[in-house]
Amino acid sequence: QVQLVESGGGLVQPGGSLTLSCEASGFTFANYHMSWVRQAPGKEPEWLAYITGVGQYTMYAMSVKGRFTISRDNAKNTMYLQMTNLKSEDTALYFCARGRGPPYSARGQGTQVTVSA
Repeated sequence: QVQLVESGGGLVQPGGSLTLSCEASGFTFANYHMSWVRQAPGKEPEWLAYITGVGQYTMYAMSVKGRFTISRDNAKNTMYLQMTNLKSEDTALYFCARGRGPPYSARGQGTQVTVSA
């Protein structure tokens, strides 16, 4: 079955960096656009970035543009989100999703990112 499993979250100080991974299985990964989305407590999900199937095109939300980089390795069925200059407002549950935007055809359970001194 379709599975998306995120990893790489954790506690980081403001200004720090983290790289998240999303490992996909159960479908032909390269055939799908993929997105990263986050949800902070009490807030609606926020789309962050997407990448086309072979990775030739990316797009970012203004809130993360210039700080986050989305990428993928189709040979490993894995997508990444490199996050730099993290801020407290980046604290959220981050999950990967299949598709360019909602509704997503699949999503993972998420990995928690906490930015705090």
